[in-house]
Amino acid sequence: MGHHTGHQPFDTADVGDAEVVTAPDGAEVRPLLVLEGSGSLAVFTLGPGRVTHAVSHATVQELWQVTAGSGELWRRQGGREETVRLAPGTAVSIPLGTAFQFRADEDSDGPLRITAVTMPPWPGTDREARPEEGPWKATVR
Repeated sequence: MGHHTGHQPFDTADVGDAEVVTAPDGAEVRPLLVLEGSGSLAVFTLGPGRVTHAVSHATVQELWQVTAGSGELWRRQGGREETVRLAPGTAVSIPLGTAFQFRADEDSDGPLRITAVTMPPWPGTDREARPEEGPWKATVR
């Protein structure tokens, strides 16, 4: 790949100190770390019984792992569509262009929490998340 001249400093973050922003799909997001040109790391939180807006991403793809709570994730890519259970330890991929929507179980003993890696890093543009038609009615703003 050629010689890499610019070193990136290593960094440490704590989710408790991270600012809380609202994702385009309506989930709460705590951005943690970024490696320029490679990826970014964040924690998503969705309260019990809440449902996000269905979206797809224009330029990024993601890997998620559920760390707390439970719920369901719907994904559609081309002709393939599926809904999977989300529980602590579950890991899922959101390939580029995949339409997705997720929801937290009503009777969950706390919010659904997901640690996610976004590749390349989340670009922070209004055009990244595109509205899609999902199976459930969104309950978040």
